[in-house]
Amino acid sequence: MLNRSALWLFVVAVLALLAACAQQPGKPLAARQAEAIEANRKAELRFRSGDFDGAVRQYREALRIAQSVEDADGIAANAINLSIAYQRLGKHAEARASLAPVLDHSRLSFPPARLAQAALRRAVLDFDERRHASAAEWLEKATAWCGPGCALSGAIYNVRGLLALEAGRTDAAAASARAALDASRGPDDRVEAANAMRLLGNAAIRAGDAAAALAPLSEALAIDRELALPRKIYLDLVGLGRASALGGERAAARTYYERALAVSEADRDTRASAEARDLIRALGNNP
Repeated sequence: MLNRSALWLFVVAVLALLAACAQQPGKPLAARQAEAIEANRKAELRFRSGDFDGAVRQYREALRIAQSVEDADGIAANAINLSIAYQRLGKHAEARASLAPVLDHSRLSFPPARLAQAALRRAVLDFDERRHASAAEWLEKATAWCGPGCALSGAIYNVRGLLALEAGRTDAAAASARAALDASRGPDDRVEAANAMRLLGNAAIRAGDAAAALAPLSEALAIDRELALPRKIYLDLVGLGRASALGGERAAARTYYERALAVSEADRDTRASAEARDLIRALGNNP
């Protein structure tokens, strides 16, 4: 079974001013466009500061504005963002419900790329709740909407690999990670490239090969530090700690776990901090 922190590996975030910028502002929509832009700006700031309740309020307001003018792209972007914020609060029912305006027989026509994003988001939510069959179904829908060469291909391969790893199919997980790397060669795909390297490392750990896990996890850490992504840095450090412990390097494992604890505390992630403390305690007092 994967540790709970691994369930946050592949969040398809759209934390930018997407909803308000989806259309060219005409005169009748100018005021609404400005309101949506401001709501998105506030939501992004609150999300990045860890105020997920505040982010929820602002994304709900941006979604309401988009719905009031039938801005399909804005509705989709804000529904996805709202789902992410709810998930960070541990409110999975609300996170799923947030996607309903896009996925549940909407009368509006959404671009296939937005439908793929929403379906992938739903797959991540279902995986987080260990609803693996449903996650696999939504992942296939995301794949169909994505199509060949879609920008989400790397993320889709990574989630497919995560499902394989959860099922104990380490070879399939590693193959999906390599496919994700191949799909994530561009400069804008570095988040998914790091996710793929982390998946390769975790697959090696599950296969009992500590030495093979260290290089990809170290590469993931280097990318995530460069991108300044605290949650991903935490996951990389935990993975490196697990690989070190598997290889009998308990002192190195403790150092990685302590670094992970420091990162999670600075990021105000209480769940991750509790996990890091448990990992440190599990090592015991012996080097």
